[in-house]
Amino acid sequence: MKFKFNAVAAAILAASLVGSNAYAGDPPAPPKKHVTKKPPKPTVEDQIQALRQEFQGQIDGLKGDLAAKDQQLRQAQQTATDAQAAAAKAEADATAQQQATTDNAAAVSTLQTTVTDLKDNAVSLATTVSDETASIKKSIANPTTLHYKGIALTPGGFAAGETVYRTKATGGDIPTAFNAIPYEHADAYSLSEFYGSARQSRVTLMAEGKTNWGTLRGYYEADWLGTGISSNNNQSNSYVLRQRVIWAQAETNNHWAFTGGQLWSLATEDKKGISNLSGDIMTPQTIDPNYVTGFVWTRQYGFRVTKTFDKVAFGVAAENPQILYTASLAGNTPYAVIGSAGNNGGNYNAAISACTPATSIVNYTDQAETNSTGGTEHVAVPVYKTVNGCANIANLSFNQAPDIIAKVAIDPGWGHYEIFGIGRFAHETVYPGETTDRNLYGALTDVATGLAVAPALTVAGSFEDNIVVGGGGASFRVPITKALTVGAKGMYGTGLGRYGDSTLADLTTASWGGFSPIHNASGLFTIEANPTPRLLIWADYGGDYASRDDWGAAGVTTTLGGPSADFCYTPTGATKPTCATSASAAAIAAGGKWGGHWGAPSTAPVGYGSYLLNNSACNTTSNPGYNGGASTGYAPGGSCGAQVRNVQEITGGYWYDIYRGDRGRLRQSIQYGYAVREGWSGAAATAGGPGIGAKGIDNMFWTSFRYYLP
Repeated sequence: MKFKFNAVAAAILAASLVGSNAYAGDPPAPPKKHVTKKPPKPTVEDQIQALRQEFQGQIDGLKGDLAAKDQQLRQAQQTATDAQAAAAKAEADATAQQQATTDNAAAVSTLQTTVTDLKDNAVSLATTVSDETASIKKSIANPTTLHYKGIALTPGGFAAGETVYRTKATGGDIPTAFNAIPYEHADAYSLSEFYGSARQSRVTLMAEGKTNWGTLRGYYEADWLGTGISSNNNQSNSYVLRQRVIWAQAETNNHWAFTGGQLWSLATEDKKGISNLSGDIMTPQTIDPNYVTGFVWTRQYGFRVTKTFDKVAFGVAAENPQILYTASLAGNTPYAVIGSAGNNGGNYNAAISACTPATSIVNYTDQAETNSTGGTEHVAVPVYKTVNGCANIANLSFNQAPDIIAKVAIDPGWGHYEIFGIGRFAHETVYPGETTDRNLYGALTDVATGLAVAPALTVAGSFEDNIVVGGGGASFRVPITKALTVGAKGMYGTGLGRYGDSTLADLTTASWGGFSPIHNASGLFTIEANPTPRLLIWADYGGDYASRDDWGAAGVTTTLGGPSADFCYTPTGATKPTCATSASAAAIAAGGKWGGHWGAPSTAPVGYGSYLLNNSACNTTSNPGYNGGASTGYAPGGSCGAQVRNVQEITGGYWYDIYRGDRGRLRQSIQYGYAVREGWSGAAATAGGPGIGAKGIDNMFWTSFRYYLP
């Protein structure tokens, strides 16, 4: 058994030695033993012990060799790892170097391009700096906008030297009072007039401040076309500064605008959208400050809200009202209170331009006198009453509510279009029994009938009369070619006379004393051409119309004539007096007396444009002149009370810019106008004949020479 164990151990040892030599290399051969003498043969235990020792030594040697080899292997692995890292770093450095080389090449190319651009930019910058310097110098020397505490101030306006010549006198200076063009054969119709004036010169100022939510604006515009109480042409030709347009506005960044002040009416046409600026209003190109008949406009207080989109704008406004009231009143027409002159304690004009006393014989009384023979005579003594009729400088209506106006403006890309509507409100107090007849003849008794003269009160007390009127209109303005534009505007409705250029009547009276609306119409056609940038040629044709509103009817609208003197007495047993135009002895003996006697009431004109108006002197060949105690404009003793039916005008001219540039604008213009004023026909010249109308024609010429601020 031991032998087998020893044999196996020897085999394992031999295999280990072979493997060790194969792994570690050939170790040096063990030194040869020199046998000098054979020792005694060892025992088996000695052999095993020797083998053990030998194996242990070899095992220890192998362990040392393995440890050394492991250390070498670890060093080799570390060296390999370091070599790989160094190789990777070298490769990365090489890649980076290659990229750097590529980047350097690109940078050089970019630098070359940049240098080229810098050279070009240097030239451009020099030009820009030069231009900016010139612009800065220009803005300092000629600023278009001034700055004050964050507010941009833009002054504007023009200085004007202008003249007008009319073949028929109106007494209106540069503006034309179309509603006052004289009828044929009036005093003024035989005379021409010439005026020169600088009063249309204008000053403007826009103040504008920006906020984070929008823009605040204030605008001022004035001229000298106002008329103060003492303004005249006698010596100093001094006229008051006139309020034209003054307003304040807040506009948000999304184009909601809230504006209040004196504005061009929302009914007036704009050039684009809905604007407040005078330069954005589509006013006719006239020199005449009253523009042209048919033009729809006012300048008055208003508060408006507008919303502007890219191609459409909406607006609604509450504007200052004023009723234009014109009426023929029969003697028995009820009295009504509509308005008055201003109050001295307020800010409206309380002055009157003229008072015309009207003295009437309202009755006759009896006066007994002793004649030269001692007898008694009865004399008819007239009783007079004087009523002053005063014309106010300004008749101010007692307004119930503001005028309400709404408008839509459309700018689709070709032309400008508008649609608008106006609503108006008026009220008055009517006194049904208070009439002119009652004022003159109330409490009097007719000597021939013994009855009261003036009609009795039909309704006791008074009542308020209210009326709502209005209408609408539309306009368009389109470019036909680059140099030619045409446009038209129309308006129609009741009570819209004040929005027409001729300011015809809005309302009249009905036979019962209340309001009766007048139908008004206005229309204007315009053509403008710019054959050169400096030259504008234009022409307008327009008209304003007020309908006939006749309330004169037999038995409905009547008036009493003046009384005549009758001598009346009542015979014994009679129930009615006996009257004569002379006093007989028998009548005197019977206790007769003189008194007033009125004939039957006659039909009288009431309303506007009544067929019963006395137009006997209209369009006659009689010469104008002085008639009795007052100048009526017609002689001998005629009358032309025709109320206006329509006023039309065709006018045209040019504007030429002599200079237009950084130093402002110098313009020159000539305008010609042909205007016709026609009145409603009145009473017939003969029974069954045609009614007599009225007509006046005026030829007018204006010149203008203006300098505008840049």
